[in-house]
Amino acid sequence: MTKVGIIMGSKSDLPVMQEAADFLKEMGIAYEINIVSAHRTPELMYDYAKNAHLRGLEVIIAGAGGAAHLPGMTASLTPLPVIGVPVKSSNSIDGWDSILSILQMPGGIPVATVALNGAKNAGILAAKILGSTDKEIQNKMLAYMEDMKQKVLESGKNL
Repeated sequence: MTKVGIIMGSKSDLPVMQEAADFLKEMGIAYEINIVSAHRTPELMYDYAKNAHLRGLEVIIAGAGGAAHLPGMTASLTPLPVIGVPVKSSNSIDGWDSILSILQMPGGIPVATVALNGAKNAGILAAKILGSTDKEIQNKMLAYMEDMKQKVLESGKNL
């Protein structure tokens, strides 16, 4: 069953957002990936956000550049946790517009926000959220963390 929804404002966001999908695939976590624009397809965004939990999703990762309203608007419509990925787009002001649009949400509408173009961390955070109630995913995260630790220790031996 699909657990994570990955959405983005446009196809140009895919190279960044693919990193979240790649991590989830590596962890064996089922996901879906779609283009859902808050500005160009607001009805689609509304339907997606309102019904995501009814379709069995447990976490939504939403990436957007520029004005970056997709994560916040999605969070305002769903009971699910939303992880926002600010994307540095061609019309962006060094990515700060996207970062602040996602980060500075009003009280009551939280969006967990990762770094600019930080979709891999969004995938990791989604796995950690799911792992809080799924021991299989939690064990995979523990193994991933141990692997990172070993890589650091090995790299230090080669100095």
